[in-house]
Amino acid sequence: MAQVEKRGGLLRKSSAYKKPLKEKVVLMYDEIFMTEDPSKCSPRFWEELFLMKVNLEYLEGKLESLDGEELMKIKENINCLFQHCIQALGEEHPIRVVNALQTLCALIRGVHQKNKSTSGFDIINMLMGFDKAELCMKNLMESLDSLLCAEGSESLKSLCLKLLLCLVTVTDNISQNTILEYVMINSIFEAILQILSHPPSRREHGYDAVVLLALLVNYRKYEGMGLVIAQALSEYNRQYKDKEEEHQGGFFSALTNMVGSMFIADAHEKISVQTNEAILLALYEAVHLNRNFITVLAQSHPEMGLVTTPVGPAPATPATPLGTTPPSADVISSVELPLDADVQTSNLLITFLKYSSIVMQDTKDEHRLHSGKLCLIILTCIAEDQYANAFLHDDNMNFRVNLHRMPMRHRKKAADKNLPCRPLVCAVLDLMVEFIVTHMMKEFPMDLYVRCIQVVHKLLCYQKKCRVRLHYTWRELWSALINLLKFLMSNETVLLAKHNIFTLALMIVNLFNMFITYGDTFLPTPSSYDELYYEIIRMHQSFDNLYSMVLRLSTNAGQWKEAASKVTHALVNIRAIINHFNPKIESYAAVNHISQLSEEQVLEVVRANYDTLTLKLQDGLDQYERYSEQHKEAAFFKELVRSISTNVRRNLAFHTLSQEVLLKEFSTIS
Repeated sequence: MAQVEKRGGLLRKSSAYKKPLKEKVVLMYDEIFMTEDPSKCSPRFWEELFLMKVNLEYLEGKLESLDGEELMKIKENINCLFQHCIQALGEEHPIRVVNALQTLCALIRGVHQKNKSTSGFDIINMLMGFDKAELCMKNLMESLDSLLCAEGSESLKSLCLKLLLCLVTVTDNISQNTILEYVMINSIFEAILQILSHPPSRREHGYDAVVLLALLVNYRKYEGMGLVIAQALSEYNRQYKDKEEEHQGGFFSALTNMVGSMFIADAHEKISVQTNEAILLALYEAVHLNRNFITVLAQSHPEMGLVTTPVGPAPATPATPLGTTPPSADVISSVELPLDADVQTSNLLITFLKYSSIVMQDTKDEHRLHSGKLCLIILTCIAEDQYANAFLHDDNMNFRVNLHRMPMRHRKKAADKNLPCRPLVCAVLDLMVEFIVTHMMKEFPMDLYVRCIQVVHKLLCYQKKCRVRLHYTWRELWSALINLLKFLMSNETVLLAKHNIFTLALMIVNLFNMFITYGDTFLPTPSSYDELYYEIIRMHQSFDNLYSMVLRLSTNAGQWKEAASKVTHALVNIRAIINHFNPKIESYAAVNHISQLSEEQVLEVVRANYDTLTLKLQDGLDQYERYSEQHKEAAFFKELVRSISTNVRRNLAFHTLSQEVLLKEFSTIS
């Protein structure tokens, strides 16, 4: 007997004497693509259609193959199909519901390809008609809300979320997606939050729900639409806090699990980890729009990676698009691990810092550059927040944070066991120092360096304001900053062709001025303040060279005159320290016949001559401009959301709408 092959909606027999036969569902699709109403000749047409297994590839391809004019000719049938899909969502038989959801996904995706300004039609009109759009979308959103909130099939809930993601990503620019007006009016946020607060549902659908929220919050956010989600999250935070018990799971602890599982990877060597901008955007929106989320950063849980998973060879799979890959269900499991005295505790902030240390190692790739920038923006928001700073600097909350460090020839890999337990602000500073040290290269990431220095400055402002004496190895920061100044000077010509390096130089100099002027209020010990002076004196040649460079450019009538002049004025106290102590150190060496003084001998001279040192009071050192997304960062986020939206849509096209699981689950109709 001849074997039957299925290809492209056709049933083929291997015999060359038989013509290919089309599947019945394909024949029914063809009737829809005629200009006449298919139900005229077959009254049970729509009822039978939703009993047929959906052929996504054929339906979507058929829609894409028609030009705008051809599609407009069958608009009535498309509208009718869309409406019958919505009606089928209320059916008792799950097969009908599944097929209706699948068909809606194919319709939306297929018509999207024609949603161009030159095609002469609007996607809303094409799918449902302007006159019926409001009622259609109301019924659709109510049906999706019911399915998401019901105790029924998890597969149906998954498909509902896929459909919502299709709706959200219809356009590359999410703010131009007019369908979202109806999504916002008929809010489904409660249903999404219910999924995120229910452990089994969260385990199955947490990733899609979080990405959906991250995209929705960007819909016309500057017009206030983002406030809707901010209020919803604030209300959920309040409820969560009221009901929270020790070690009890919730949405945000699940997000911690999710972020941890996706972001952290073994990094014995320099590795390449695919960035996940979608989940990172969700974290940014939560921190930026809803400052109540800051409290969640501190919630402790056992360190990620304690759950053992079967070890086996990983299957070779194609790389999935950026920012669209959900974690496996077992990773998002809400099962709470027992706390043990020997188990390192963690929290979302630690997980984020570790992720940042991976992403920020290599910023040459565009996506990694964007992810690194977003990481620094998130850290900026955290560094400005009073509560976050209180937690970061809490001496009673110590953690061992194993940041990933870029392999470098001149340094050994630090042993994990030797990492001390310290307040989390130390890990933030370590991350900033690590970035400063490892990115002095030809393709200089100026924007990231500016943001990095700003984070350090804001942390110092908090320490000065609250008189927090942090026990940190400040010398590492001072050394990194001085080396960065040396790099700017040695690459002056190349860098000035692309960047205003004096903005960065001024920020670095003012960090030193911050230590000089206010260091006695936040450095841990008097000897720490002495060490600051020692480093400035020891590296005086670098500061002398910087002064010579900015003086040269500030006295010329060039484009850098004003910028260089600001650095010249900022160096006044550093030069005063150098000019005051250097002669005394040289005199001490001459009197004692010592060719090279030890550090302790230099410190002895410094301590003996503080009283005669005169410094100028510099205003505004502890002031900064607060982060504002609008205007300055609007273009970045618009492009980021466009990229995420495009990739989510692309990923949905290939494998996330598979019917196999659904058909197995609903193999029979009761």
